[in-house]
Amino acid sequence: MRIMWTLFKIIIVLAITIPVALFALALTVGVVGTVVGLAITALRLAAIALVGYGVYRIARFFFAPTSASVKPVVSELPAADPYYVAAMRELDSELRR
Repeated sequence: MRIMWTLFKIIIVLAITIPVALFALALTVGVVGTVVGLAITALRLAAIALVGYGVYRIARFFFAPTSASVKPVVSELPAADPYYVAAMRELDSELRR
């Protein structure tokens, strides 16, 4: 009778464990599949962005003016900041009182 009771307990444990294990396996496969799908989508998006950037660079090379014909305007900076000079004058007048 002891052997029968042990076998009965093993059958009960297996009857509970096997479906739970199959559920966990299915859940794991689903999560891994989702992550792989997201990775593939991100890779496709990166490839499309790379092609778009290449098209932009080629279009800019052909249609944008060259840097030799357009000279940047460089303005001369003043010798001293007028606001700084005014602040220093005000501070000097406050300290002399």
